[in-house]
Amino acid sequence: MPEHDFLYFGDNARSPYGTRSFETIYEYTLQCVQYLFSQGCHLVILACNTASAKALRNIQILDLPHLAPHKRVLGVIRPTTEVIGTLTKTREIGILGTSGTVKSASYLMEINRFWPDLKVVQQACPMWVPLVENGELEGAGTAYFVKKYLDAMLAKSNDLDAVLLACTHYPLLLPMIRSFLSDQIRIISQGGIVAQSLKDYLRRHPEIDQYCGRSSQLIFQTTGDTADFDGHASQFFGKKINAQKVHL
Repeated sequence: MPEHDFLYFGDNARSPYGTRSFETIYEYTLQCVQYLFSQGCHLVILACNTASAKALRNIQILDLPHLAPHKRVLGVIRPTTEVIGTLTKTREIGILGTSGTVKSASYLMEINRFWPDLKVVQQACPMWVPLVENGELEGAGTAYFVKKYLDAMLAKSNDLDAVLLACTHYPLLLPMIRSFLSDQIRIISQGGIVAQSLKDYLRRHPEIDQYCGRSSQLIFQTTGDTADFDGHASQFFGKKINAQKVHL
């Protein structure tokens, strides 16, 4: 949706969220949502699996009704689980995520809601985000930890044919992940799925879509160091980024 306006806000000063407690993740995520609301955003996407798993439901049920009843907060888990059953033939899939995402069991619950016939195995990969954050996408050390977690996942199932990268950092490790998996195993990244779901959501909810600006404006903000953010974010985005510093 290149015509839409986007404000990307990264809470990099307090990341990663994956190892933090439920209470802390909820508190931090709510602060970020409130900030985005204050900037005029009517629709907020929690583009983090951990925040989606541990904070989204509370924010939707407990906070939005009195905080901003006409605004919406969505996550990345629901769009993925709605379609994941169409991406497997053996009916066995793997979920690779942070410790927080895996412990929440959010994927297990959501997948069971839409595809109760699927067998799902989860694997926490606590070293992957630090590796990506430090630019360690190749080399023997990275290969060791990628293979370690993949082997642990594969040991739980003999018939996996689809694996979900349930963290926004993991696609940067895709070449390494691919090298340790059979060609018969599909690797699923969430970006395209979530984008298509968002486009469909706005089509079905014109009352929200009407508040979304369409001047192709892209703004990047971070609570962390802007130079560090620009370097990492440019890898994800594929273009040079100049972020603004924000204090919560």
